[in-house]
Amino acid sequence: SIMSKIFSPKNQNLLTNVVVVKLKKGGKRFEIACYKNKVVAWRSKIEKNLDEVLQTDTVFVNVVRGEVAKATDLKKVFNTDDRNKICLEILEKGEFQLSEKERQSALSNKFTEIANCISNMCINPTTERPYPVSMLEKAMKDAHISVNPNRSAKQQALEVLKTLKESIPIERVKMVVRVSMSQSDAKKCRDKIKAMYISITTEENDGQFEIVGLSEPGNYKPLAELVGKHSRGKGMCEVIGVQDNSELDVLK
Repeated sequence: SIMSKIFSPKNQNLLTNVVVVKLKKGGKRFEIACYKNKVVAWRSKIEKNLDEVLQTDTVFVNVVRGEVAKATDLKKVFNTDDRNKICLEILEKGEFQLSEKERQSALSNKFTEIANCISNMCINPTTERPYPVSMLEKAMKDAHISVNPNRSAKQQALEVLKTLKESIPIERVKMVVRVSMSQSDAKKCRDKIKAMYISITTEENDGQFEIVGLSEPGNYKPLAELVGKHSRGKGMCEVIGVQDNSELDVLK
């Protein structure tokens, strides 16, 4: 049985092979037994298969003592008797203990994720180009920024940005990007190009395909590469302005 598997004599130290995720809800406490390393992978959206995360879909009151939650309590508190839905809620909202190694790894991944977010939405106003992620990570370390592995990278990126502004020139902007290429070249990639814009200001299809619109700074490089590839270097992709706080600033 699953219980004997979790509590087999070989696993004298229970928590070396099980991570317990705990949730308090409706005045009661619920726990699920998960595979080690998989909870962080699930929360980071790396692992998407629930069966790979859960040791069992049994919901416990106390995993270590093997006390199983009453079906009536589960129905009353979670408003469903669908075991998967209940386990998902505990997995998403519950608390769990990480090993020091896992904690460091989660922090390091979140740190890079935040730097990526900032690189995608900001530019160095001096060069009018996005910062490389490695440079932002260094600036974050220099500013002694600590990150929270349980909050989304995007939420934290906006807070980190305020701190970074005190030490490096950085602005959150949208880029005004113009792309032009021949109609025959554009046929192969028009939809992909348009998907990289937040909004399109003008689009012309007379002889040349030309499009002007707003794009995230992080999309500029892939956009330029796409245009270059499909036009064999003859097309053009250029930043003609930046928009900051809904003010349009066309660059000289």
